[in-house]
Parts: sequence; structure tokens; C-alpha cells
Amino acid sequence: MEKPTVVHDTFVLERTYPVGRAKVFGFLADPTKKRRWFADGHGHDTELYEMDFQVGGAERTRYVMGANTPFPGTILATEGVIADIVDIRRVVISATMSLGERRISTAIVTFELLDEGDATMLVCTHQAAFYEGADGPQMRKGGWEALLERLGQALAA
Repeated sequence: MEKPTVVHDTFVLERTYPVGRAKVFGFLADPTKKRRWFADGHGHDTELYEMDFQVGGAERTRYVMGANTPFPGTILATEGVIADIVDIRRVVISATMSLGERRISTAIVTFELLDEGDATMLVCTHQAAFYEGADGPQMRKGGWEALLERLGQALAA
């Protein structure tokens, strides 16, 4: 019997930031602010980051992997579509990631913002299909943990 070639995974990460929901939402919605924590400073060169923040709008990233990565010089690209926006409450994005010329995953990422006193709890739910040669669920979860840490740093700056 042939084995499946796609690995499916879901993880949920929760972070509480000591700022209001409107500020956190701004760092999800404003392309300049989001680029700071989401696209830049990961040990590779960011060739492209663009986002059209509206339902149906595109979000694109394109990196050249750095010398200290497993694939130096290789292009890592993500093409996404914003599927849902509820102002100051929720953003849902679907995106496909490619390494070189090969698609490695497709994901739905949901950001939910909840009041926690004067703070905001961000609930990030990541649901993905990982294709052959993908980084896999554990590496992706680690990547999102680092991204949410960077978001916290950006919010505090």
C-alpha cells in the first residue's frame, strides 16, 4: 500500500502582549510595521515584501537564503491571499511556500485578538499541508514562535 505524501498539521500559539488590540492589529495590517517583525532580519536577504491589506489582497515575500542556512542562495518565497479581516479582532491568510522552484507547503494562518485586561492575547492557529521536501511541522512551529517573539519586540519598541 502506498503511503501518503502530504503531512497535515495544526498548531496553536498564544501570546499576551501588554498593549491594546488596536496596536497589535496595526502590526498585522500595516505593511511597513508587519515587514519589521515578519519579513526582515531572519538571516536572509529580503528581496520582496508586499501586502495589500484587504479581503482578497495579496501578501508576498521573497528571500534569498543566507550563508548560514541549509540552502544558501536559494529563493524562499511565499504567495498568500488575505481570506478574512474583522477589524481589530481577526485576520486569516492562506499562503503557499516555495523553496527554489518547488512548492513545499500550503497553510491557513488565523490571528485572533482577544482582550486580556489592558493587554491583548493573540491566538495564532496554523493549519498546513506539508509536501515532499518541506521543512515540516516542528520547524514551522519554531519559526512561528520566533516570529511572535519578534512581534512582541516590535510592539515594545
